[in-house]
Amino acid sequence: MPFIRCLKLSFLFLFIFLIGIGAIFFYLIIMDLPDITSLKSYKPLESSIIYSTDGRVLAELFVERRTFIPEYNIPTITKLAFVAIEDQRFYSHPGIDIIGIMRALYKDILAGEIVEGGSTITQQLAKMLFLTPEKSLKRKIKEAILSAQIEKKYTKDEILGIYINHVYFGSRAYGIEAAAQAFFGKSAFELNLAEIALLAGMPKAPSSLSPFKNPQKALARRQIVLNKMFENGFITKEQLVSANSESLPQQVIPRKYNAPYFIEFLRLHLENKYGDELYTSGLKIYSTIDYIMQNIAQDAVKQGIAAIERRTASGVQGALIAMDLRTGHIKAMVGGTDFWQSQFNRSVSALRQPGSSFKPFVYAVALENGMNIDDNILDSPISFKASGRNKIWSPKNYDNKYHGYVQLKTALALSLNTATVRLASGLGIENIIAFINKCGIERNLDPYLPLALGASEVTLVELTTAYSVFSTGRRVKPIPYERITSREGVTLEELIPSSEEILSRETAEKMKVLLRSVVEEGTAQRAKELDKKVYGKTGTTNNFSDAWFIGFDDRLVVGVWVGRDNHTPIGQKETGASAALPIWIDFMKNIP
Repeated sequence: MPFIRCLKLSFLFLFIFLIGIGAIFFYLIIMDLPDITSLKSYKPLESSIIYSTDGRVLAELFVERRTFIPEYNIPTITKLAFVAIEDQRFYSHPGIDIIGIMRALYKDILAGEIVEGGSTITQQLAKMLFLTPEKSLKRKIKEAILSAQIEKKYTKDEILGIYINHVYFGSRAYGIEAAAQAFFGKSAFELNLAEIALLAGMPKAPSSLSPFKNPQKALARRQIVLNKMFENGFITKEQLVSANSESLPQQVIPRKYNAPYFIEFLRLHLENKYGDELYTSGLKIYSTIDYIMQNIAQDAVKQGIAAIERRTASGVQGALIAMDLRTGHIKAMVGGTDFWQSQFNRSVSALRQPGSSFKPFVYAVALENGMNIDDNILDSPISFKASGRNKIWSPKNYDNKYHGYVQLKTALALSLNTATVRLASGLGIENIIAFINKCGIERNLDPYLPLALGASEVTLVELTTAYSVFSTGRRVKPIPYERITSREGVTLEELIPSSEEILSRETAEKMKVLLRSVVEEGTAQRAKELDKKVYGKTGTTNNFSDAWFIGFDDRLVVGVWVGRDNHTPIGQKETGASAALPIWIDFMKNIP
């Protein structure tokens, strides 16, 4: 008898001990449970989107490709598809589905392998947001406790909405909207039943169920989703049959990346302001790019360079930038023939000599100093003492012909070098540099007379911006975007166009007469084929290594550069008129 009592006491102590150990274990588990109230302010990593002026998506910038949709905007049929395949008792269980667990266990035993899981959508969400993927009893207990807490604090639709926005579908797509774009190139609101069913079935195993890697498995999984939707009364027999007959997508739709040189230019600019938030916080960036103009610009550069290479040799590059004369809005930007082969943006980063396209600055200073467009200047051989002992610089005209006394209008139209240098010498090179700086080219320029013929290096965007002064008399600053908003629609910044008067209106009108003469009787006569009045100037450097045309009409200023990255000649006689101007004309002819 004493032995039995002793044995009973031993079992009692062991039971109490185990209870205590269990309590301690349970306490240790709940001690470090995360705070689920953070779901109220749930903000997943979300793509920032750059739009064109007409609202088209130019690019997505992201770490995880995701666009958040509030749960009340997710289509009901989409919600039901996920419920059907992931958690059929979702709207009735308290976060843990005992019946579902037993059903899954029974099916697994019959199959001899795991064919169905017992985790609810709430449990899956708890694991995704708060826990690690480790397979352990401790993690499963935490998952169950968190699920119960989540169900008490949030509605079923809130839970389901967060799950559908957060889950991974493969192909770098997180959330239903990004998945819809990646797999079908459309919004989640535009998906049909078959497309919804395919996506709803993928989170179980995004890689192995991808329609691009395993179409047969993806098709079978889609059929399971549709069957479950039918069994639960979510769709009709006719809808089931129709959806089962649809084909699968053939290839992933890559992230949108139109206007790539512009996007990269803008991305680098904004990264300095917003840091990692640019890729994670769902910013909406409303750029100044005109989608139609941008595509026309890209085609013009591509076709123009191809035509040049048929005459010369491969390896020629081109760049184009178009800006609104009144606002400075960048409407189109092309930094090369193929961004995916070379990311170097020649429209904003390449420093090249502008050649004769620099001459209008000399003539503008002359007009500002009291000269008129019909005043005469001498075009004849001239020499200057150059830097260095006993060195003489003797500029020559392109065709080695001289015209004696000519009007300013004629001198610029025919791009006469000696007349221009003689004019610059009288005005003073320091005064010309001061004016150029005021026009927006603020870099250090060589203070020597060859500057009048474009001997210092500038970028295409600088030169194009400076030409806006010749149209309106005012300098504008290039603007790449109009405003940026947060994911909630709050305006974070807005760029207001500003301008500064550089030339009087009278002088600007005279400059337009001079630059129009280049088109009517000078080096840019090919531009007369356009059915509108345009103004501009060609530019060619020594050995034909750079070709330019910068010009404008009544709304846009557009610059084109052509050359080789290694500064070797484009080809014999490939001037601004023959290499750059045709690209400019093609663009101006086709824009709306």
